[in-house]
Amino acid sequence: MTESGETQRQKITLTTLNEMKARGEPVSWLTAYDYPTALLMDRSGVEMILVGDSAGMTMLGYETTLPVTMEQMITFTAAVCRATQYAFVVGDMPYMSYQVSAEEAIRNAGRFMAECGCDAVKLEGGARVAPAIEAITKAGVPVLGHIGLTPQNYTQLGGFKAQGRTEEAARTLIEDARVLEEAGACAILLECMPAEVAKVITERASIPAYGIGSGPHVDGQLMIVHDMLGLFERFTPKFVKQYANVSPILLGAFAQYREDVKSGDFPQPEHVYSMVEGEAEKLP
Repeated sequence: MTESGETQRQKITLTTLNEMKARGEPVSWLTAYDYPTALLMDRSGVEMILVGDSAGMTMLGYETTLPVTMEQMITFTAAVCRATQYAFVVGDMPYMSYQVSAEEAIRNAGRFMAECGCDAVKLEGGARVAPAIEAITKAGVPVLGHIGLTPQNYTQLGGFKAQGRTEEAARTLIEDARVLEEAGACAILLECMPAEVAKVITERASIPAYGIGSGPHVDGQLMIVHDMLGLFERFTPKFVKQYANVSPILLGAFAQYREDVKSGDFPQPEHVYSMVEGEAEKLP
């Protein structure tokens, strides 16, 4: 038991995740980008946390994930790792951090491990990124693949839309998954693809295959935390289930605070410090 009375859980590892796949136990997986949010997720028992480059849109206000830098991702990931004792933390390698060369891919992946303390990194792309996955894995860093809708390549994919909806496209995704596993990926994320395709990939893969917007026949589900909490109002993907709508609560709190300041209702005496008795009289 911890000091707060909570049961101490064992740290989730790759072995844990593979065992969960073997016994058919789904993995719960959320994104986090900051210390307090990750702290609550870890306490909740969520098994995996992705520090996604989606932070560029949800936290920094970019239109896409492309402007996100390694330095920004290191800052976000280190904060999450400082909060996490139980969950398996994955650092998302941003655009152009692994595409230039194998050496640069290894160096950047190593930064996630050495400077942040995360458990693995994630790369977007199918067979074309297999060499990078192989190089990083051989350097001793666990790597998750990511296929389907890969936001870093949204322009090549025709925008932010589901992938693999024709037989030919589905076969490409199935082959991509096979190649990434062969390259050494420890797991694969399947984003925005038909449930039928995700089912085939999951059943054929000996490594865990997780889904975001890819139906129920996967080894676990990922969701963007800002989507599930109603904190990202620009758009809401079809596959999102909103578990809370926090935006109106925050807006109400901010508005009430402003009103209290304007009216003088804040601060009240209980919010004010006083000098030691008798000391105020000594002031000039």
